[in-house]
Amino acid sequence: MLPRTAARWLRCRTPRPAARLRLVCFPHAGGAASFYSDWSGLAPADVEVHAVQYPGREDRIADAPPTAMSELVAGVTAEVEALSGAPLVLFGHSMGALVAYEVARELSVVPARLVVSGRHTPDELVGGDVHLRDDEGLVAEVLRVGGAGAEMLASAKELWPVFLPAIRGDYRVEETYRHQPGASLSCPVTAIIGAQDGEVTTEQADRWSTYTSGPFTRHVVPGGHFFPAEHAARVLGLAIEETSR
Repeated sequence: MLPRTAARWLRCRTPRPAARLRLVCFPHAGGAASFYSDWSGLAPADVEVHAVQYPGREDRIADAPPTAMSELVAGVTAEVEALSGAPLVLFGHSMGALVAYEVARELSVVPARLVVSGRHTPDELVGGDVHLRDDEGLVAEVLRVGGAGAEMLASAKELWPVFLPAIRGDYRVEETYRHQPGASLSCPVTAIIGAQDGEVTTEQADRWSTYTSGPFTRHVVPGGHFFPAEHAARVLGLAIEETSR
């Protein structure tokens, strides 16, 4: 787990005041800041890594789970705005890509890059009723998508009261999200998908090019939907290597 800081939303394992670049990482639905716990050690010495901690999990377990995208965006944006002294790269995986995109739209300073991982474009509605299902139905969806801890959660019902409220809240955010048209981003956008990820096709990933007037690149790496956990160093490298020094 990343150490708690004075910040409410951001966790930084290794502060680097002289960093040339600050990377802010947004977790997937049901995820937490600890999903990126290894990234500070993998990053170059001149890159500072921050991981977003959504409410209702880990050291924010006492906070009410999120109910809407606007709630997440408002909270995170205020703290990201306070990061200064170096260009910002926003990286989001799955639901986190949506949050990162919306934060990029709100920032007063144009990010150096937006990296969207394992996610189709914001106008492709998720919809669905996962957040309305009973506990068994919610856990079944977690198992279907996979990822670290999914099988453990399915076999340990005693953990459900601890973990399911945050997971349900994240699915509510995702399933009730509706993209609001507006000005395109001007920063570079990079899309990364897993070669075996059934959630996003290359065609869907390429549509992110229409969301910016800046450069667009797309990469395919090995792995399923949670390829950032399987290939952390490679994904991190893609997130920062194209950003100008």
